[in-house]
Amino acid sequence: MNKRTRKTNRAMKMMMRAFPVILAVLMFAGCSSGNKTSSGKASTTTGWDYNNPEMGGFEVKQAVEQEAGPGQVLIEGGTFTMGRVQDDILYEWNNVPRRVTLSSFYMDVTEIRNVDYKEYIHWLTRVFEMNNPQVVRAALPDTLVWRDPMAFNEPYVEYYFRHPSFNEYPVVGVNWLQANDYCLWRTDRVNEMILVNMGHIELSTDQQDERNFNTEAYMYGLYTPNIIEPIPSLDPNVESRLVSMEDGILLPKYRLPTEAEWEFAALGLIGNTVEELIWERRTFPWDGHNVRNDDPRNMGQMRANFVRGKGDLMGMAGSLNDAGSITVPVTSYWANDYGLYCMAGNVNEWVADVYRPMTYEDVSDFRPFRGNQFEKLKKDANGTPMLDSLGRPMSEPITEADAEGRFNYRRSDYRNYLDGDKESVFEDGERSPNEYNGSSTMYVQQENDMISLMGDNVRVFKGGSWKDRAYWLSPGERRFLIETESRDDLGFRCAMTRVGTPTGF
Repeated sequence: MNKRTRKTNRAMKMMMRAFPVILAVLMFAGCSSGNKTSSGKASTTTGWDYNNPEMGGFEVKQAVEQEAGPGQVLIEGGTFTMGRVQDDILYEWNNVPRRVTLSSFYMDVTEIRNVDYKEYIHWLTRVFEMNNPQVVRAALPDTLVWRDPMAFNEPYVEYYFRHPSFNEYPVVGVNWLQANDYCLWRTDRVNEMILVNMGHIELSTDQQDERNFNTEAYMYGLYTPNIIEPIPSLDPNVESRLVSMEDGILLPKYRLPTEAEWEFAALGLIGNTVEELIWERRTFPWDGHNVRNDDPRNMGQMRANFVRGKGDLMGMAGSLNDAGSITVPVTSYWANDYGLYCMAGNVNEWVADVYRPMTYEDVSDFRPFRGNQFEKLKKDANGTPMLDSLGRPMSEPITEADAEGRFNYRRSDYRNYLDGDKESVFEDGERSPNEYNGSSTMYVQQENDMISLMGDNVRVFKGGSWKDRAYWLSPGERRFLIETESRDDLGFRCAMTRVGTPTGF
């Protein structure tokens, strides 16, 4: 074989090796061109122009990357083994490990602080105190949770929520219902400020009673703030319009995380994997099974605020092991691999789920959750959404009449899924209107005075606290409490749904 032939063969081999790369580049370029056509210029199915007033003015916004809400961080989703990682010393069998998958979502970096909740109370007072003071009273945290019949905790009753020295500490004494109301309020305040900052509306501090900014009421046109810069409409029949969800400007709702989301975020497996391999299944939100830091720079320091032993809540003077006689500031210790603080210890945290010991047998593999109550928007005789006394759109349960002929309306209340709850499945002719009084009667039989600890108003909380042993710091552990009750070691943090791609463009 001569030199020219060898060069030719070498060149052919190089071209063959480069061919897949060239092909991929060409395919990517073709896809990019197609995306531009389908998301901003013209319809690939009808040929009509997008965003063209002369062709009807159908508006199509370019896909935008969702930004994290204030105080939140992206939790990249994926598959993980949800459930208990320790010996079941209580023999509850209520969280048997199973493989599930979660889509990406956002979560607060810290627990909600006293100063955050005081801002909420201040807004409620300013808007509702004059005519609806009961709204403010209903939102106040129960400071009496600090009282102990055999301990001098009275100073915390008076000072923990009010004194500025505790501003950065997690709010406690808040029940599950109050936590949900806070999430709704936060949604409205964040979206209102987004519209103010973009120059669309004027910042208003004179909102009163039901005449206050609510995201949904605004989008339905039921509350119109003082418009500074109208949004021009491309519809030839409409001069201007309000911001809509299709614009990609307003953020999704703040809410409590589901139990699966909370556990996934607490484990922080993103820092414990190589490609799709997990080095070891974590017992706590950090590597290893110890509760002391093994980093040479912080060797031996406690990783969380919890009870080390009977009567030992913070160690000895001069060498405090976790420096927390009760709670501690929300950014104490070290964040986990998602950047979340105090996902173990400090305070337990409410999650959205209804508690059932056998939930793991029923929930879906994708985004598992127990607590669904499907409702519809309540409208008046003219079809206009109705607002409640707080200015929020009202909803109502789906009925059998709604379900008639529509398969997806057959089920309304899934809290008692597969528990024999006839209210969960609508079937024609199966029951009369007066036969069943609601799903709660399944667990509370008043005629025979048989009362179960389980009910539709029992919610899950997780995480361990300043008054718990290390056993409860594991993300796989779960406990429950009635949604109207609160404790001195129970707080919450908010989550938000991630729309679009799991990782961003």
